[in-house]
Amino acid sequence: MSEAEKLNLDNVKVDTANLYREEMVTDMKVASLQVMVPIKPNGEDDTSRERIFVCQTQLMTRGGVLPVSAPTEAKSLEEAIRLFPETIKQAVDTMVEEAREYQRQEASRIVVPSAGNPGVLPGGLQGDPLRGTPGGQISLT
Repeated sequence: MSEAEKLNLDNVKVDTANLYREEMVTDMKVASLQVMVPIKPNGEDDTSRERIFVCQTQLMTRGGVLPVSAPTEAKSLEEAIRLFPETIKQAVDTMVEEAREYQRQEASRIVVPSAGNPGVLPGGLQGDPLRGTPGGQISLT
């Protein structure tokens, strides 16, 4: 291990002002709620800070199981349960929009042959620039 790696590991510290105990609540069907309970370094609940609620579920897609997770602004378990459907719907809508944006960006990319190697065609195919033949094809001259 290098000296730089040792220095980075020496600087790892637990943020004792930001400790949480993780609890899971589930309906054993589709809904899971991760409850992050703020605690003090001695393990007691820290009532001066708010609990954090994260909605979680899994969706079946053609590609397999897709985990969905999103924080909610709920202040209580009852409110998190009530907000669960809308929170998950918004998370899925965001994921779909991000996937569409990624597809748009990929579709709009222009592939240009490398200026330093005129024998490389779009997609990385090797060709013979003197004969004008793309790679993998037979040319009889």
